[in-house]
Amino acid sequence: MIYAKFIESKDNIIDGFILSGHAESGPLGHDLVCAASSALAIGTTNNLYRILSHAPIVDANEIDGGYLELGLPVKLADEEKMQAQLLLESLYYSLLDIEEEHGEHIAVSKVKND
Repeated sequence: MIYAKFIESKDNIIDGFILSGHAESGPLGHDLVCAASSALAIGTTNNLYRILSHAPIVDANEIDGGYLELGLPVKLADEEKMQAQLLLESLYYSLLDIEEEHGEHIAVSKVKND
């Protein structure tokens, strides 16, 4: 099961996400839930690197896969915060769409940042 957890501030702003686990919805190399979730998360991460003046904080298991954590840097201009929010919300809703069809392989949630 893939767990997609979005960390949200008290202002309902997404500060980052953690994607962990393996979908196991098909054989290795043919797991569409894993491929779609990974492509969306990695694409969002790469695009945040492209548009932000300060790099996002990223932790990933590059050997075994199954783990990607991203946090937004604190020092962002208002325009960058809005752009980052749009990308993170897009990722959230895209993963919810996958969960709607394949809920036995992916779980999406939001949690408040303490």
